[in-house]
Amino acid sequence: MVFFDSVSTKVRAEIVAILTAVAEAPPPAFSGGGKWEAMHGEMAGFYEIRVQGGGMNHRLFCLLERDAEDLGGSSIVAIDGLSKPKRSAAAPKDYRRALKNRAEFERRRTVLE
Repeated sequence: MVFFDSVSTKVRAEIVAILTAVAEAPPPAFSGGGKWEAMHGEMAGFYEIRVQGGGMNHRLFCLLERDAEDLGGSSIVAIDGLSKPKRSAAAPKDYRRALKNRAEFERRRTVLE
């Protein structure tokens, strides 16, 4: 995923730690502490990992796939990510890209970007 290549090793490690914690204590057992949040509106169905680093906010958009036989069982699927300056909104094009990638995943069970 291009997003993972764009963030520092420290940010990537924190994201992986959050993914591991969620996988080990899946929602609703995992409270998130502001690091794992359900999204709303047009992004409903996504969960967002939130990490700060290097003066930026980093977001990873994920889906929960329950009992997905093609994925070997219940899975967290990383669909897209973005980095943005602190206290700024994500660009609409970033959300559109994530929605496009989710549609592609649902259609092909993979994301080709």
